[in-house]
Amino acid sequence: MLNLTSITLRRGPEPLLTDLSLTVHQGWRLGVVGRNGCGKSSLFALLAGELGADSGELAMPRNLQLASVRQETPGTPQPAVEYVLDGDEELRAVQAQADAAAQDGDAQRIATAHERLEAIGGYAAHSRAAAMLHGLGFAPEVQDRPVASFSGGWRMRLNLARALMCRADLLLLDEPTNHLDLDAVLWLQQVLANYPGTLLVISHDRDFLDAVTDHILHLHGGQGRIYTGNYSSFETQRAAQLAQQSATHGAQQRRIRELQSFVDRFRAKASKARQAQARLKMIERIEQVAPVMSESEFSFSFDTPDRLPAPLLRLDDVAVGYGGPPVLSGVRLIINPGDRIGLLGPNGAGKSTLVKLLAGDLDAVGGESLRDPHLRVGYFAQHQLDHLDLQASPLLHLQRLEPKISEQAARNYLGGYLFRGERVFDPVGGFSGGERARLALALLARQRPNLLLLDEPTNHLDLDMRQALEMALQDFDGAVVLVSHDRHLLRACCDGFLRVADGQLVAFDGDLDDYARWLRQRSRSAPAAAGELSTIASAKATTSAAPEPAPAREDARERRRAQAAQRARAKPLRDALAKTEQALEKTQGRLAVVEQRLADEALYAAESRDELDRMLGEQRRLREQLARNEREWLAAAEAVESTNV
Repeated sequence: MLNLTSITLRRGPEPLLTDLSLTVHQGWRLGVVGRNGCGKSSLFALLAGELGADSGELAMPRNLQLASVRQETPGTPQPAVEYVLDGDEELRAVQAQADAAAQDGDAQRIATAHERLEAIGGYAAHSRAAAMLHGLGFAPEVQDRPVASFSGGWRMRLNLARALMCRADLLLLDEPTNHLDLDAVLWLQQVLANYPGTLLVISHDRDFLDAVTDHILHLHGGQGRIYTGNYSSFETQRAAQLAQQSATHGAQQRRIRELQSFVDRFRAKASKARQAQARLKMIERIEQVAPVMSESEFSFSFDTPDRLPAPLLRLDDVAVGYGGPPVLSGVRLIINPGDRIGLLGPNGAGKSTLVKLLAGDLDAVGGESLRDPHLRVGYFAQHQLDHLDLQASPLLHLQRLEPKISEQAARNYLGGYLFRGERVFDPVGGFSGGERARLALALLARQRPNLLLLDEPTNHLDLDMRQALEMALQDFDGAVVLVSHDRHLLRACCDGFLRVADGQLVAFDGDLDDYARWLRQRSRSAPAAAGELSTIASAKATTSAAPEPAPAREDARERRRAQAAQRARAKPLRDALAKTEQALEKTQGRLAVVEQRLADEALYAAESRDELDRMLGEQRRLREQLARNEREWLAAAEAVESTNV
């Protein structure tokens, strides 16, 4: 599908990619990884036609339908769901044709347009768009709000939904999880795992890459190499490659030293001059294998806090909110030094509200909140980077935090966060998101907190920085409360989880896989649960009321008979839903087997070409079948929901 030959890309005087050649086949799910600044986004800009190559050739099929996520969202009065529907350009074109034909009264054109609408699923498009918005955290009641009424992070979600709405041959996603919470990441992961086209995704989320990719493109040092398998497979292969490279480099250096020793000893001797010259040529001909360098230059630590009182903080039957009804109530929590707590919960349930309460940014509106006098909180919020002074340098930021620090001591400290040389004097406004995140972490660590509150700290952090943060948190002596969509970080750093849902904070007895299952069950059972609650409410009202007169009892019996008839009508719908679920699971199971086979590197050998073609064909058919299964399941679920039983 894509063929890059000897591509060189520059940004400024320095080359990002040099003589890059690679091929991406149709149906691949390619994860693009590498350190910040290695050229990942520039490569996507090249594929999208937004950037030209300095040299080399890019070949891609004619009429290729490509979709990507916009970086800017116009503040229009257009309803959010309509903005998302605009992502399907063919749908909008056919709808316009149908409207024009209707105005002209041309029956033939009307019929043709509506046949095409049926073929492309146009009649279900609004439901698909609404389902995408719901999966990305937009409640049904806000989906018709104007685009202009949403904040920047929510507009990025709208752009993601718009890109997913496009029935593209090639989908480019650049850090799609950055503005999502864990629930939305899990939803997106499921959608992309069944995506029928070719996918290229840039991400620093290991678990996400493992779930949605079957190949990895690693960009490093201006070069790129494709590995078969997901991210975990890439890590294994890369480690073996580096070990081999290290051994080869050592052997070569020993051979070079032997040859150079001969040259040094005998170059001046006429009888040995020819042999010495030959050995010099041998040294030149030896293929130089670069020594294995550490992949990450970045590491840091949180210094031991001055005091570690126990408990650091205690909440007893606390309620918290923003002036109206409490967002959370009945909160009971004790935090001691060494605690590692991960907060889970659906979008909007109150995780960030709880963190603000712990940070002291919100006051409790009920209950008792006890904070040790020696509590020192280090708070990294989602909007933390917005609080940096864009005109100030890293050095000035640190000097404002610690006025008595000497310039040399400040430069030494900032050097540990890769702000070196003249970079310490540069205004923050010109920094990348990753550089700003490094500075925010540097300022946070300098405060020597004994309680760390981290609300989505990994946005803008590459894999090296995430690894460094993980190691620093593991060695930290204080307590940590963490909200993150990065499951690898949650698993590595948290000893237990608390779930924020339905206005309550409760212990979650399970791991992140259990939480994903809980989310799916919650989503599927929500309509039934709503029906049960309304039935229970009716029953309570009936029980507590005074005895009904005869006509009221007749009405109650009629209502019960109507409800029984409604349940009888719903049974075939529920049976159909169960059948579509079974078909969906069967297709998913077979697709997993096929994709596991496609992850086998031996399949790409020349002698396995026929089997490879067969597997790719079956993969394509299964993805199309899976898309049909999901549409059927959604229709069946909506039919069951409409019965309200």
